[in-house]
Amino acid sequence: MKNANNYLIKQLPKATAYVNMDYEVIHISDSWVNTFASTHQITIGINILELFPTLRQKWHQEISIALSGTVNTPKTDRYYDINHSYSWLEWVITPWYNEEANIIGAIIQIEDVAEKILNQQKLEKLEIILSVKSEIAKIGSWEYNAITDELTWCHMTKLIHEVPPDYKPNIETAINFYKEGVSRATITECVDQAMRMGTSWSEKLQVVTAQGKEIWIIAAGKPLFVNNKFTGIVGSFQDITEDVKNQQKTKDNELLLRTLIDNLPLNVFIKDLESRKILVNKSECEYLGVTDDELIGKNDFDLYDDEIAQISREEDLQIINSLEPIVGRETLNIKKDGTKTAFLTSKIPLLNENHEATGIVGFSLDITHLKQKEEELKKLVNITSLQNKKLINFAHIISHNLRSHTANFSMLLGFLIKEKDDLERENLLQMLITASDNLLETLDNLNEVVEINTNQNLAKKSIHVNTKINKIQKSLSYLIKNKKATILNYIPNTIYVKGVPTYVYNILLNIISNAVKFADPNKEHMIELSVEKDTDYTVISVKDNGLGIDLEKHKNKLFGMYKTFHQHEDSRGIGLFISKNQIDAMKGKIDVQSKVGQGTTFNIYFNEND
Repeated sequence: MKNANNYLIKQLPKATAYVNMDYEVIHISDSWVNTFASTHQITIGINILELFPTLRQKWHQEISIALSGTVNTPKTDRYYDINHSYSWLEWVITPWYNEEANIIGAIIQIEDVAEKILNQQKLEKLEIILSVKSEIAKIGSWEYNAITDELTWCHMTKLIHEVPPDYKPNIETAINFYKEGVSRATITECVDQAMRMGTSWSEKLQVVTAQGKEIWIIAAGKPLFVNNKFTGIVGSFQDITEDVKNQQKTKDNELLLRTLIDNLPLNVFIKDLESRKILVNKSECEYLGVTDDELIGKNDFDLYDDEIAQISREEDLQIINSLEPIVGRETLNIKKDGTKTAFLTSKIPLLNENHEATGIVGFSLDITHLKQKEEELKKLVNITSLQNKKLINFAHIISHNLRSHTANFSMLLGFLIKEKDDLERENLLQMLITASDNLLETLDNLNEVVEINTNQNLAKKSIHVNTKINKIQKSLSYLIKNKKATILNYIPNTIYVKGVPTYVYNILLNIISNAVKFADPNKEHMIELSVEKDTDYTVISVKDNGLGIDLEKHKNKLFGMYKTFHQHEDSRGIGLFISKNQIDAMKGKIDVQSKVGQGTTFNIYFNEND
């Protein structure tokens, strides 16, 4: 972009210099260099007033006027150079606008008019140069001659409008290219004010091309006057459609990222090198009871107990200096009000393009509730080797699964922060959404297991078995049809069991749905439901002729958490674990017989005693 601008400026036919707000030369045309090569050694950065001492006072005044946004009229002066030779110079100083219509300096144009000063008064045509910020600059020019009522478009302007090279526009047809509504009303008002009041404009508007394509453009115009008489308008026309699309895409991605982060079931924060928070999500704000504006700029010493804050600061420094993340560390936060919260915390270094740490990205999962439930479970279970083993195993499962999820978040957020490609960022965002859903599912499963093992006040009721089975068959109707399964229910309609209604339903649903899912594709799939009763138990049997389970290999872990026995897309390894916990909670039991390739039978023993 910069090279393109420099090239355009260098090619200007009139001697032209661009100066900044401090009167320093930023750009000059080749014609300027050629005009003054014999009298001045002009360099970029030099103060323009130093080059023309005899014009210093006038130019200082005129540049100041231009920087205020006022359009100066051309002036002619007798000028003495450093060799004490004089010439006649016609010069004009105008504001220099950027694409946001902000004044960033002044444009000085000079012409030696010594040979024609006495016989010609020239009509100046002001040339507008727009700064562009894309590799491909689509800039056209146009000119309206008010005396002849003729509108002229350059080749690029016609290309942008998608009209043929011989197209001849006029003011009315040009305005009609602007999209009906705000854009057309705006350009109509701009042209009217330019003609009546001499007002320049630069507006971001929409145009509908001759081929029906809607595009975004920056249209700029400046009125021309001779002896205070309006003579026409000159302007520029720049296609910025791609820039607008990219800006909107960036905004959409930022909004999506913000929405995702705010809806994650964990606290997310970014700190600078001084451990001051520079970004926080909704969960972090809600936890601390403040808004994000109130939280930004605060460090851990402002928010937590000094001892806890010092530990956190030392962790941050360790990560910044080593560039090594801390993943899945169990931490205890103590707020200023004394509130204690247990977190599973991960922190990763935020790196720049030079692989230097610029801050810390952190996320913490509140595990206070799980820790409380874990403590409750410890108090409620009998101190036996088997029960202790179960507790230890469950604690390990919690730690392993939550650490796995937080590590995944660490990796994905780290990639997302460093990724520049929009398509890849969208892929990473989708992966984060999936990871969030998986985390929520894991938390739900863990909470359910904890609830089953800590609830000692189970209300057992008499439950009609076939009512539950009929409900299950309806809910699984699509799966049953898809698997071409036949369910044969031999359970009499008079059978009732004692249990917790929700538990009974979930157990039967898990066993029956598994029997349907793991069908043998090579034979007709049959599922038989039957019942037996003895003194203490009502035994519901679910028999299938499906894939079967290798009990020699899997019997000891059949009811383990996250254990699967088939390469099946629906296998989660949680259903049987939860079912086992639910039947145990009701003082029942469950066993299984199975042969690979022949099928499986689950026997569910419902305890009929209170």
